[in-house]
Amino acid sequence: MGMMQEFKKFAMRGNVVDMAIGIVIGAAFGTIAKSLVDDVIMPPIGLLLGGVDFANLFAVLREGAEPGPYAALAQAQEAGAVTLNFGVFINTVISFLIVALAVFFLIKGMNSLQRKKEEEPPPPDKKNCPFCESEIPIKATRCPHCTSELPATEAS
Repeated sequence: MGMMQEFKKFAMRGNVVDMAIGIVIGAAFGTIAKSLVDDVIMPPIGLLLGGVDFANLFAVLREGAEPGPYAALAQAQEAGAVTLNFGVFINTVISFLIVALAVFFLIKGMNSLQRKKEEEPPPPDKKNCPFCESEIPIKATRCPHCTSELPATEAS
């Protein structure tokens, strides 16, 4: 079997396709979570903390060609300064926590659905004849094997 045929066989297996779909959806969800943090969650928090824009929280490690102080991270990077961008890091950590929480709830929901499926066995539709021990339908009033009449307490 040629290498291309082997690769095609591998790539078309269900798990690989499912994984690829998961990665694409995960990337899209990551973008949504980043927007949620940067555009919805952090502005009110920054406003409560005195108008702080978390994306512009940074420390200058080495000044660039243009000496500081720099009003914004973009200005510092434009000047060629070496910066420690802890505000961007805080935003990224919050984005990660939101994604992790969403994945946790997704897995928790799937686990509870799986548990419900496992806990509900189908009702029995067969029983054993008390006389000949043959398997018979649960609603039978007479055994089709030994023709014994079944007691009323046994019949459903």
